[in-house]
Amino acid sequence: MARLGRSNNRIDSTVLVICAVLSLIALVLPTQVREPIASGLRRSILAPLLRLQQSAEESRRALTMHDSVVSRRDSIALREMGVGALETENARLREILGLGSRLKWGFVPAEALHGRGVRDEFGVTLSAGSRAGVLKLSPVVAPEGLVGVVDNVDPMISHAMVWTHPDFRVSAMSEDASAFGIVQPHLESGAGRYLMEMRGVPFRTSIKPGTMVVSSGLGGVYPRGIPIGRVIGETKTAETWARTYLIRPAVFPADVYAVMILRPDRATAGVDNVWAVGTIADSSVRKVVAAGDSLARTAALAEATARQAVQDSITRDSLRRAGVPEQSIVPPDSLAKARRPILRRDSVRVDTTHRDTSRRAPARRDSVPAPHNP
Repeated sequence: MARLGRSNNRIDSTVLVICAVLSLIALVLPTQVREPIASGLRRSILAPLLRLQQSAEESRRALTMHDSVVSRRDSIALREMGVGALETENARLREILGLGSRLKWGFVPAEALHGRGVRDEFGVTLSAGSRAGVLKLSPVVAPEGLVGVVDNVDPMISHAMVWTHPDFRVSAMSEDASAFGIVQPHLESGAGRYLMEMRGVPFRTSIKPGTMVVSSGLGGVYPRGIPIGRVIGETKTAETWARTYLIRPAVFPADVYAVMILRPDRATAGVDNVWAVGTIADSSVRKVVAAGDSLARTAALAEATARQAVQDSITRDSLRRAGVPEQSIVPPDSLAKARRPILRRDSVRVDTTHRDTSRRAPARRDSVPAPHNP
């Protein structure tokens, strides 16, 4: 092993000396001779080393630019997230402005400030108080419908009890005023706690799923016509004299950040046609659906008529092949119900019309005259 180590050292030394001598010779050679030799070495022996150096330089440049690329990408992603939030906020503000333009008067715009405590899920703080005209028991509404009612007023701010509060109640009715009841939060755990229920509906009255429930105007707090939610279905309770329906609320308080507080004079005057846009849209949808059903029925009737005409033609051809005279075939009415062609009475065979007159039905006993006894 020692000899092998010494031989390797000698080889390395020899190679070093040879390289040094070649370098000195290359330095003293004229330029015309030195350049071709250097070019040949670069294309042959040094080519792999040059490619390796180029790859190393590209890797170093990529590592240097990585941080800048990542920071630029993160800034673009944050900017896009901000743009989405701004678009959502602008859409919400447009809805609030649309509600204000429909109300026209008698309202106070306010910002809803949500807390993070346990009790804060039952109420919100409003950025308007008594100086802006807010009074206790003023309804709080959003573009979608009812949010709650003001329960505490200060000069600069106020507090509203939202519909998730266990003590919240509102007199309600179906949109067509065919059913009345009291709407309150559905006090159950899980996802059911974010639903509402309409109690006290007379047992003889039924409400179809999807029906809009609005405030009835009874009680003097909420004006008539504020959307509350849509009926999901009936739920069973211990009350056998009345029905109870689950309602999907029109407004989720956690998603509301801008509201309108109705002043008492506006609540007394009513909010007719303020939320009627959805009703008009629903009626338009129903008209479109009815028109589509009418067209479908017309197309089905035309198809049935065409099939009946083909069937009648096939039946007439089969009767002609059977030898039935043409004038005895009654063409069926293609617009009536499907029926087979019938034969005229005069086409019945003559031998079937003769009756045996020699046999007569026996006379009834009560119609035979009784014999006269002198």
